[in-house]
Amino acid sequence: MTRGDQRERDRQRAQARRPVAKGRDDGLTPEQRRERDAKALQEKAARKAAQAAGGGDAKGAGKNAGKK
Repeated sequence: MTRGDQRERDRQRAQARRPVAKGRDDGLTPEQRRERDAKALQEKAARKAAQAAGGGDAKGAGKNAGKK
């Protein structure tokens, strides 16, 4: 038996032990996913702007809140 054959068998065994990788399972097309993500980013930006305009609250006070 040659070493190359053993490597190939080891690769096959390792691949069989690995779990099967699942793809994106949300059932969305790439365009729908982009729209969903863009909407989430807009909502996040709006929350952050509202927080900045309102002076922030205890929940929004981060680790740099009191620093200059």
